[in-house]
Amino acid sequence: MTDRPVPLDPPVLLGAAVPLDPAVAPPGTRDFRDAGGLPASGWRADQAEQTLVPTHCCFCGVQCGMYLRVNAAGKVFGVEPRNHDINRMRLCPKGINAYQQVNHPDRLTAPLLRRSREEPFREVGWEEALTYTVEEVRRIQREHGVDAFGLLGGASLFSEKTYLVGKFARVALKTRHVDYNGRLCMVSAAGANKLAFGIDRAANPFSDILRTDCLLIAGSNVGECFPVMTQYVWGARDRGAKLIVVDPRETAVARTADVHVALKSGTDSAFFNAVLHVIVQDGLTDEAFLAAHATGWPELKAKVAEYPPERSAAICGVPAEQIVQVARLFGTAGRAMAWHARGIEHHTQGVENCLSVINLCAATGNLGRPGAGYGTITGQGNGQGGREHGQKSDLLPGGRSINDPEHRRQIAGIWGIEETELPQAGTSMMEMVWQMQRREIRGLIGICNNPFVSLPNYAVVKDGYDKLEFHAQFDFFLSETSANAHVVFPVTTWAEDEGVMANAEARVVKHNKAQEPPSGVRTDTWVMCELARRLGVGDKFDFAGSREVFDELRRASAGTVIDYYGITYERLEETGGIAWPCPDTAHPGTPRLFEDGRTYHPDGKVHLQVVEWHPPADPYDDEYPMTLTTGRTVAHFLSGNQTRRLGALVEQTPRPWVEVHPSHGFRNGEAVRVVTRRGASVLPALVTEAIRADHVFVPYHWPHPVAANALTNDALDPRSKIPEYKVCAVRIERAEQLDPVPAPPMPPGREAYPEAQHSRSDPLPPTAPQGRGTAERG
Repeated sequence: MTDRPVPLDPPVLLGAAVPLDPAVAPPGTRDFRDAGGLPASGWRADQAEQTLVPTHCCFCGVQCGMYLRVNAAGKVFGVEPRNHDINRMRLCPKGINAYQQVNHPDRLTAPLLRRSREEPFREVGWEEALTYTVEEVRRIQREHGVDAFGLLGGASLFSEKTYLVGKFARVALKTRHVDYNGRLCMVSAAGANKLAFGIDRAANPFSDILRTDCLLIAGSNVGECFPVMTQYVWGARDRGAKLIVVDPRETAVARTADVHVALKSGTDSAFFNAVLHVIVQDGLTDEAFLAAHATGWPELKAKVAEYPPERSAAICGVPAEQIVQVARLFGTAGRAMAWHARGIEHHTQGVENCLSVINLCAATGNLGRPGAGYGTITGQGNGQGGREHGQKSDLLPGGRSINDPEHRRQIAGIWGIEETELPQAGTSMMEMVWQMQRREIRGLIGICNNPFVSLPNYAVVKDGYDKLEFHAQFDFFLSETSANAHVVFPVTTWAEDEGVMANAEARVVKHNKAQEPPSGVRTDTWVMCELARRLGVGDKFDFAGSREVFDELRRASAGTVIDYYGITYERLEETGGIAWPCPDTAHPGTPRLFEDGRTYHPDGKVHLQVVEWHPPADPYDDEYPMTLTTGRTVAHFLSGNQTRRLGALVEQTPRPWVEVHPSHGFRNGEAVRVVTRRGASVLPALVTEAIRADHVFVPYHWPHPVAANALTNDALDPRSKIPEYKVCAVRIERAEQLDPVPAPPMPPGREAYPEAQHSRSDPLPPTAPQGRGTAERG
């Protein structure tokens, strides 16, 4: 079935499900998708001169299929469900409202420029904006060296654009300083995957969840952050699977679990070491699997012997009996799976936390089988694909190491440069901010990121960006970070270009262009290529659009672990998605890893890693005795630059709040001052028994003065360089007046769309969907 734009004629419904070709369908999807589902292209509507364009959601790593409804004037004006086998007609609140970004009145439609931050922005033509940017790049690099200029990309970009970010930085800017905001998302999981398996991706497709006997979810509020993924959780439960949730908060999914482990944030590896201790003690390890397929088992076994349940119970703040219960549920299951997300990754030992989960799966032989395996849930739409092809500071396309001489030679040959011209590895996103503070980096281009909201320790971030001599951003709305820049380039939304993303399963899916961009708006690809031309390397960036970039990406990835060579736009439209590695166009893709018992290390084995728990970086004392943890909410996405402009989502969740346990004596909506060593915010209380008494929770989608990330700690995992968002020391106090919620930034002379902003002044927190005892609004 080819998913191409469908003209809308009089209504017709096709009643038979489309059989799946087993050569191209991910394992496990046949029964799930063919159980009465209607093919998405079978829908017709009663509106003449309209079109449905098949595509995928722009938000999270589930990558739900959808149709964008396009009117006779060629404008996106609505969304329809699509019976893609990822989501089977389902969309979350963000997905339903995503189309409203495309023709939103807040869109940027002309470049903005100012030569000093003391001046207001003025709208200028593209020629002036591009000329000034190139002049500043050349001036800074001439006066301070090529590495004085940096580039920060994003993991919500199509993979073609992430490929160009890495190439543009190293070939056009000639700088080693390039990184991306996926550094704040998936890099702990990536580091653990590569250490253990020699490959960086989830080992199993979502559909395998339907086949498991025991599902463990660690550090993921699936019901709010990945709502459509819950269909797989409920499907497993319907088939009798046991559910274990490890989370300090009683989230919506945790409330339904057989076991909810409400451990202290920052103690995950101590917990999983103790679970494995019990599994060893009870004789539940798969010794045959370990002997044939793993290294490092004797050392790991000796280490977990030091973590009896009683010791870890004291560290984690949970009953020892609960650790034993989890171990026996997971260890006795015929097929068990573990999935995790930021809750265990946003730590100074985020890599080790992920490794402790991998150790559990490997020790019980739960790898490489239907319903038995391991997965990481990516936060951004292209959180997986965004780290694969070169915008990460230490990687080249195809996941090649920039420190490997052979890898460098291969990519230099494809890019038409000498290996010696290729810069060395750069630093991470947070480290680049510290370098801005020290004036080692004096100029920056940012694409698809909003660090003023998304990076921790806002005061440090603002100081670093303020010290830049030149700063340009690519954006389709004016973000808090863009509002601090010298130049802002207006670029396309996801619906105004085409390209691919890789979802949390490592399934590459195709996004289709639904409308032309507004007058004055360009694609990110065009802007990078035009800047490259003006910087003297236009011959290396002679791309008409995404298709030509993707063809070069395919060649650049060929023969690597992350092999896209066999993936084409045509195949993606025919199949609905292909999981890499896919080395040739006859290959069906690789939905499930390790089925042959081999990993991607040269010896083919799982490299088990010894993990030692250590406390979080921010110490507790009498002044800061509690724990602050942060996360997402169902109505908003990451820094909120998109969702804080969409009326229904703002009405659903107009402002941040602080979740507090009833034992602290606050009433719902009462002003609470949340204080850490880095800052303070006054937020309304959401009083709930769904959080530990020694914890508070604040969602992070809003800017200063109500920014959770004005409070969080910028300490980094030494391996992945991910910040420790999920735990820092805090105290709470009564306050008199709530901090105001700022309106989204707008260019001079324009105001934020009022219909989307009237509810920001609501003083009460929304009614939280999770947990017993949540206070009702009244």
